[in-house]
Amino acid sequence: MFRKVLVANRGEIALRVIRACRELRIPTVAVFSEADRDSLHVRLADESVCIGPPAPAQSYNHVARLISAAEVTGVDAIHPGYGFLAENAHFAEVCASCGFVFIGPTPEMIRKMGDKSVARHTMREAGVPVVPGSDGLLGSVEEALPVAEALGYPVIIKATAGGGGRGMRVAWDQKQLRAGFGIAQAEAGAAFSNNAVYLEKYIERPRHIEFQIFGDTHGHLIHLGERECSVQRNHQKLIEEAPSPFLSVEQRRAVGELAVRGARAIGYVNAGTMEFLFDQDGSYYFMEMNTRIQVEHPVTEEVTGLDLVKEQIRVAAGEVLSRTQDEVEWRGHAIECRINAEDYRHGFRPSPGAITYWYKPGGPGIRVDSHVYAGYVVPPYYDSMVGKLIAYGKDRPEALRRMEIALEEMIVEGIQTTIPFHQLALRDARFQRGDLDTHFVESLLKTDPASSAEGRAVAR
Repeated sequence: MFRKVLVANRGEIALRVIRACRELRIPTVAVFSEADRDSLHVRLADESVCIGPPAPAQSYNHVARLISAAEVTGVDAIHPGYGFLAENAHFAEVCASCGFVFIGPTPEMIRKMGDKSVARHTMREAGVPVVPGSDGLLGSVEEALPVAEALGYPVIIKATAGGGGRGMRVAWDQKQLRAGFGIAQAEAGAAFSNNAVYLEKYIERPRHIEFQIFGDTHGHLIHLGERECSVQRNHQKLIEEAPSPFLSVEQRRAVGELAVRGARAIGYVNAGTMEFLFDQDGSYYFMEMNTRIQVEHPVTEEVTGLDLVKEQIRVAAGEVLSRTQDEVEWRGHAIECRINAEDYRHGFRPSPGAITYWYKPGGPGIRVDSHVYAGYVVPPYYDSMVGKLIAYGKDRPEALRRMEIALEEMIVEGIQTTIPFHQLALRDARFQRGDLDTHFVESLLKTDPASSAEGRAVAR
């Protein structure tokens, strides 16, 4: 097992990794920007190192400063969390070249799955269905036009290095394809320093369902079931649950086996997710693979009883997976609401500032993963999430009711949060039925009298 681990992240995920390390009796080193000096992960780690100003490019995304902090403190492993450099193949390579274990997949795996065009080809070769689309990258709109005609409109232009909805444009006809192609390229170039794009058939009302997979260095690879992630805005998830209310036991087994087959095609190691789009007719397609721990991993932990972060650390240390596929059991239902410092009534406008009062709910089946406290100042420089509220129950109705009560009990003063949005969503009859798709938020806000025109436009 590792001697000491540096946590190359901030916020709740840094705190989550520190807690997992403490259970494994591994000392930790926190890194922090000047804006995060008073963050809980800094207080609870065994050691801490300031790595620069608030801007991520000068702190959490600054590879040289992270490596320097690791060398000075004598760690032998680095956990990247999610976001920032978690899916950066170069960072993983630098860690290895400097003698540190990167707690995650290899640089080659990250690079291969990070290029969405290559990932599509790899999955297609492995027999995993992919969304119909172009055979490789497209250099110009003139190349894209005949592909779109063959696929049939609508189509979606996607950045091969994309993520978070950037570098993506939907085209409903030839005119929109001509207008959107250059915009998608420019956006992708600005966001990822790579303007390469490809084309896919646009599925109009899909469900977004991801499968948690896990592999070790001994050749074992399993899946831990699915998470329903359809409640999202601008491709950013807001509510997740496990299992999906849509999938049958047979579908879970079939798609889970496909997810493992796809991951096995690249010899995948550590935690990852295989993301699928499910059409209304029940057909499904591989969309992308995330080569890291996910924000929504707690719902899988609740229904399987497996600590995914501790499993990440054990696997990175060379241990065998703690369960075989036959030993994985799913019990009950779990739902996660992301509590963001945002005002949903005004386009999910960010709401940084000081939290003057903080009360987190409790009771059976309730879990809160958060790094904030009364007096904490939410900085404007990073992701707006201030916590994750998770409710577990013996079935979906019990988990839903527990979440409703927990949202009523949770008190956050001094800033605006997405708690009112979550209450609105959970009261909706479609959500109660599990009738979800990736346009749920947009349709929900259209019927909400409290949401401004700005809010409805941002949801679209």
